[in-house]
Amino acid sequence: MLWGKQKVRREPVLGTDGSLYGLKLSPSDRAGGPVEAEERPKPVPKYKEAPPLPPKKPKPKRHKGKSLKSRGLIGKLVYWCLVLGVWGAIALAALIGWHMMRLPPINSLVVPKRPPTITILGADGKTIAVRGDMGGVAVPLKALPPYLPKAFVAIEDRRFYQHFGLDPIGLARALVTNLLHRGVREGGSTLTQQLAKNLFLTQERTISRKIDELILALGLEAKYSKDQILELYLNRVYFGSGAYGVEAAAQRYFGKSARTVTLGEAAMLAGLVKAPSRLAPTRNPKLARERADLVLTAMVESGFVTTAMAKVARAHPVAIAKESGPGSTGYVADWVMDSLNDYVGRFETDVTVQTTIDPALQAVAEKALADELAQKGDKYGVTQGALVAIDTSGAVRALVGGRNYSDSQFNRAVSAHRQPGSSFKPFVYLTALERGLTPDSVRDDAPIQVKGWRPENYSHQYMGPVTLTTALANSLNTVSVRLTLEAGPQNVVKTARRLGITSPLDPNPSIALGTSEVTPLELVGAYVPFANGGIAVMPHVIERVRGEKGKTLYARTVSGSGRVIAPEYAGMMNRMMEETLISGTARRASIPGWQAAGKTGTSQEYRDAWFVGYTGHMVTGVWLGNDDSSPTKKATGGGLPVDIWNRFMRAAHQNVPVVALPGTNIYTGGGWAQGPAPMAPQPYPQGQPYPQPGNGMLPPGSVGAPPQRPENPFEQLFGALFGRR
Repeated sequence: MLWGKQKVRREPVLGTDGSLYGLKLSPSDRAGGPVEAEERPKPVPKYKEAPPLPPKKPKPKRHKGKSLKSRGLIGKLVYWCLVLGVWGAIALAALIGWHMMRLPPINSLVVPKRPPTITILGADGKTIAVRGDMGGVAVPLKALPPYLPKAFVAIEDRRFYQHFGLDPIGLARALVTNLLHRGVREGGSTLTQQLAKNLFLTQERTISRKIDELILALGLEAKYSKDQILELYLNRVYFGSGAYGVEAAAQRYFGKSARTVTLGEAAMLAGLVKAPSRLAPTRNPKLARERADLVLTAMVESGFVTTAMAKVARAHPVAIAKESGPGSTGYVADWVMDSLNDYVGRFETDVTVQTTIDPALQAVAEKALADELAQKGDKYGVTQGALVAIDTSGAVRALVGGRNYSDSQFNRAVSAHRQPGSSFKPFVYLTALERGLTPDSVRDDAPIQVKGWRPENYSHQYMGPVTLTTALANSLNTVSVRLTLEAGPQNVVKTARRLGITSPLDPNPSIALGTSEVTPLELVGAYVPFANGGIAVMPHVIERVRGEKGKTLYARTVSGSGRVIAPEYAGMMNRMMEETLISGTARRASIPGWQAAGKTGTSQEYRDAWFVGYTGHMVTGVWLGNDDSSPTKKATGGGLPVDIWNRFMRAAHQNVPVVALPGTNIYTGGGWAQGPAPMAPQPYPQGQPYPQPGNGMLPPGSVGAPPQRPENPFEQLFGALFGRR
């Protein structure tokens, strides 16, 4: 097909010789010589190819429901979403990188040490208090019932053992739930994320904190095993009511160790962590039980327990321990915490402190004080009190620092400095005995004046010449002042120091009436040498301290500074103070079957009422008064304090072998008893080093030995009779 200039189609035609036009063979087409010029065929004229026709525009197809314009918008939207997604990923990566630079390197991630927990035990080995920020000791995972950790996995993080610290499925589920409910209904955090938050982060709800949480969770998963993470979580998570960790929570809510919780109790503990305050069984037991039931269902679905096990757990409702305050043991725990560093120094692990406290006696002391104040406190204008009981070795068996620990944590037994009044007089009389007098020595009970000061007796009456025994039993002030002036106030102070008084004492004549302030603890401790025959003690409550794995950090070996009263003088003092309970100011303080002695005390204007009494088994002191030192309504030491003391001491001496007061079989009211001749009275044991401050035998601030004195005629006579040289 050929085209002409006019673009007319021309068909090929045959020539006259029958050949195709323009297709004649030339000589050059044959094998042989060159082709002649004239024989060359004329060139066939070239024709321009027709340009291609423009394509027809296709008719637009109609799309159901969508126009062409809308399809373009969707494409653009997809495009820009992809662009924004890429830039968002870059920004997120940069943000994560910045957060990783702020956080410690993952390979050096160290779990912060758990604040130490101090478990305080009574003398019977049972826990009486737990102190520390966590509120309970750490428990190894293997020591817990198997269903306890599984309960937390079932309700908090069912894929805990499958994910790498971040659970995409759980996160997506939480996201969908929150979108559907238009609010935060689920958190999607794994146990590892929760642990990371508890260990390293604050509780604030910010995106920045969440990113830190994710990074740290990945770090924890890389460094610790699943069981290690679960153990850390169980011992750090908060359960409400100040309880951190499963041990503290089990003790708080069930009154038992986490090692022994039942399946139902385990389910309740696992249910608490979602909302500890709202779900606490002590606050909302119904919600707590409903949540526990949900945990049991989750455990069945996870295959951790059988349906039958869950049914049994539901059939036995969990018993919630009664919420109660620390009681008077709070005062003991405070004292232990204040002094613990002095025994073991700084510690960073859990410790167990074995104390000398008898929980049964502690309860009796607390009740005796509280009941008497409730019944008669208003009548006598007394609002507070304290009680200290110490055995003859110096071990504190009971200590009550106030009427109610929940109302006031001030420990009056240890820290309150009050005037002891006449309960200080035994130190005056002991000083007089050591300087030659006897219980039968006579002094005049009559008005006396010292530089304008006129001390009077409580009754404002005078008995005239009386023996020292009578004077002490009836607490005659004038005789005590006379004895102080004879012996010298400085020597009275030294005697008190020697026996254990450490508070500042003014060496003036009024020391005879107990005007210098002391604490109940040190006053009771200073009476112990009378009860044990002359051996000084250092009142103590800590017997032993153990650290991790039972390692002993401290064990008590020394109880005091040795002998500070010769046995004969101790016997004289015991005989004199025994008369106080027989015919003196404390007649209501007798204990059936026991020899007992003691001294009452009432300070100026009835601000303080005391009674310190003892047997050969125990010394107990009671103080009553008001914190602001306001006068009481004439409360005296022979009243309420004696009643409280008697109630406590009768309980403390039940089923205890009877012990006589030391030395009372040597010296009786009429002189030396028949039998082996006693040693002549000595101011202190010969040939024995006397306790001195700073040598570990006496507390700081104590004084040393009293000065030597010449013998008086009484001593010379006894020396001649009994051969003393």
